[in-house]
Amino acid sequence: MSKKIAIIGGGNLGTAIAEGLINSGFSKPEHILITKRNVKTLQPLQQKGVFISDDNAEAVRFADLIILAVKPFQVDDVVGKLKDILDPAKHVLISVVTGITIQHLLKAAGKKVPVIRAMPNTAIAIQESMTCMAAHEVSSELVNYTEDLFNQLGRVVWIDEKLMDAATVLGACGTAYAMRYIRANIQGGIEIGFDAATATLIAAQTVKGAAELLLKKGSHPEQEIDKVTTPKGCTIAGLNEMEHQGFSSSLIKGIVASYDKIAKD
Repeated sequence: MSKKIAIIGGGNLGTAIAEGLINSGFSKPEHILITKRNVKTLQPLQQKGVFISDDNAEAVRFADLIILAVKPFQVDDVVGKLKDILDPAKHVLISVVTGITIQHLLKAAGKKVPVIRAMPNTAIAIQESMTCMAAHEVSSELVNYTEDLFNQLGRVVWIDEKLMDAATVLGACGTAYAMRYIRANIQGGIEIGFDAATATLIAAQTVKGAAELLLKKGSHPEQEIDKVTTPKGCTIAGLNEMEHQGFSSSLIKGIVASYDKIAKD
């Protein structure tokens, strides 16, 4: 049964979720209401049939599922103003806000509304997100519905909430890390003779194919590396040079630095 969905916060992630839900066919446009102070930027969604508003209370009254996609510093103010109309018997609150715990949300709401934390990434707009989820006092029906919702937009894994900050780094920040790696491949490709467009296609498709090998075969990266690294070959020469320059260690240090930043803030 299709549920009405309010997305509070029509920024990059909020609009990506709306677009993904529509493009996947999971939700009809008229079953989605998205809010933002400046609704002019939401007109492309309105043209598709999505309701837009600058009134969060209107969104809550409209919806069964409320997806909270605001900035972390806005959570207490936004949820606090909605607590009188939040109905635990009707609503489930799904937060995609970085660093805000379920207990924090419950305190802001002032009541035991069902809460789910979800950490998708921006690939949700093309139904290729990796979404990590954790729940608190949510019925199995709502858990299954929410999992189905995010499964339409990529892949889902349920985790312990204490790992949510780590999931943010690996799954959300990870998009930027992957893009930087692809960008470096493109630059290298140009240096060895390709034009930018061709280098971009080769680099992007190669990374996509490598990821699909792991997802579909369930193999370990080293198993796939071994298939490419022939004795005295060019692949092992390149890999060894990258490792001499700190390739793997710099990636790991970057991930840990991002995690430390979330933990500190």
